[in-house]
Amino acid sequence: MKALVIAPQPFFSPRGTPFSVYYRTMVEAKLGLKIDLLTYGEGRDVDIPGVGIIRIPRFAFLGNVRVGPSLLKLFLDIFLLGWTVALLVRHRYDLVHAHEESVFFAWLLKPIFRFKLIYDMHSSLPQQLTNFSFTRAKLLIGLFRWFEDAALAQSDAVITICPELAEYAKPRMPDPRRHFLIENSIFDEVRLKSPADFVPPTPDSAATPPGRVLVVYAGTFEAYQGLELLIGAFALARTRRPDAFLLLVGGNESQIERLRALADARGLRGHCHFTGPVSQPLAQWYAGNAAVQTSPRITGSNTPLKIYEQLASGVPLVATRIPAHTQVVDDRVCFLVEPSERAMAEGLYNALTDTPRRERVVAAARELYDRRYSREVYEQKMRSMLETLA
Repeated sequence: MKALVIAPQPFFSPRGTPFSVYYRTMVEAKLGLKIDLLTYGEGRDVDIPGVGIIRIPRFAFLGNVRVGPSLLKLFLDIFLLGWTVALLVRHRYDLVHAHEESVFFAWLLKPIFRFKLIYDMHSSLPQQLTNFSFTRAKLLIGLFRWFEDAALAQSDAVITICPELAEYAKPRMPDPRRHFLIENSIFDEVRLKSPADFVPPTPDSAATPPGRVLVVYAGTFEAYQGLELLIGAFALARTRRPDAFLLLVGGNESQIERLRALADARGLRGHCHFTGPVSQPLAQWYAGNAAVQTSPRITGSNTPLKIYEQLASGVPLVATRIPAHTQVVDDRVCFLVEPSERAMAEGLYNALTDTPRRERVVAAARELYDRRYSREVYEQKMRSMLETLA
C-alpha cells in the first residue's frame, strides 16, 4: 500500500514538536506502507526506512514557524496544497494521512483522486484559533468549524490523541467505528539523517549544580503551560527545601527573558536556570536526572505528549488537576495539585520529601504506562486502524 503523509509542520525541528508525525510515520512504514512524507521546508531530514521526505520551499526570509496557528502557516499551506495536487497527479496513492489542517484540502481532493483518508486530529482547529489568540472573528472560526465537521464526516479513519478530543470528534462522525484513539505515547530517539545534525547530550554545568535536587520542566513556553505558576510555586517550596533547584528546558529568547525577570523578582536568582532550546537526547537526560518532573499546564484539554514519557521515567511527576492531565493520570500515579501557587508548592515539597509515596507513585506510573501506552500497545492500535482501512 502506498501512502502520502501530509505534515504541515517544520519536520523535523524540536521547536515545532512534530514528534507525533515522526512516530506515526515510523510505525506505518514498519507495518509495510511505502510512504512519501510532504512537509514544510524548515527542519532536518530524519532516517525512516521506507519513507521519502518531500519539502515545499523554505522561505527562510519569513522566519521560523512557531507553535500554533499563524499567517506564516496559512501562507505555507497554500504551497503544501499545490505540492499535494502535483503528487496526487503523478502517483497512485492508496492512502493519504493528513495531519491537522492539511485535512481541509485533503478531503476536497479525495473524490477526485479516490484515495482513503486518515485525519490525524491533534486538536480542534477552531479551538486553536482562540487558544493561541490568533483571532476572535466568529466568521473565520465558524468556517474552520465547518471544514472540521466536513473532514470528520468524510474521512475513512479519524485518529485522536486523548479521550476528551475523542469525545469531541465521535458525535461529529457518521460512523464512530472509524474513530481510533491513539495517544502520542512513544518517545524513541529521533534518528536524524545527517551525522552533522546529531548533538550529543552534553549538559550545561550551570543546569545541574552540585548538591542541589532538580525540579525540571521541559517543553514549550506558551502561556497555557503555566510557567508563571510553576515559578511562583517553586519560590514558595524552596523556603522549605533550600537545596531545590528549578531547571526550565525550552523556550525562545523573548519568553525566557520575560520568565527570567519573573524568577528574579521572586528571589530565584541563582536557584533556577533556563537552558533555551536543546536536543531531544539532552532534554531527556535532564528529565531523567530530575528529582521531580513537572507539568504545570493551566488551560487546554489535549494531553501533553510528554506526560507518557514522564509516566515511564521513574521520576515522580507533579501536575495540575485539569482535564488535560486527569484524563490520563490520577493521584495514584502522580502528585496532582490544584492550579494555584500554594497547592503546587505543597505538591513539589511532598514529591521531594515523602519517600514512601514517591516510590508508590513511580511504580504505579510505570505499570500504567506498560499496560496502556507502551510501544507494543501503540503499534497494535496503528495495525488495527490500517487493517480496518485495508
